[in-house]
Amino acid sequence: MTYVVTDNCIRCKYTDCVEVCPVDCFYEGENFLVIHPDECIDCGVCEPECPAEAIKPDTEPGLDKWLKINAEYASIWPNITVKRDALPEAKEMDGEQGKFEKYFSTNPGAGD
Repeated sequence: MTYVVTDNCIRCKYTDCVEVCPVDCFYEGENFLVIHPDECIDCGVCEPECPAEAIKPDTEPGLDKWLKINAEYASIWPNITVKRDALPEAKEMDGEQGKFEKYFSTNPGAGD
């Protein structure tokens, strides 16, 4: 098992999860975070820290797409290990449906 970041992170990008991760397995895109599934130790400390509730265990049904997206982008985006401010539009974007199709960016974030 591993944890995955799902679409509610898009255009929110709270980084509370990054701060508590003991193995630094988060990677940063322009408007989204991902978890490297091979680095995640399944401790679960990140899940309750996400204000957008975008982090889920990959054992939940229907998360195969997100496992693939997390794995793909964790291999090309820079590592992020420190908490930063959420995106300015985070509160208004939290809970919007269809964010992946509307807003997902393949561009990398700044990383550390």
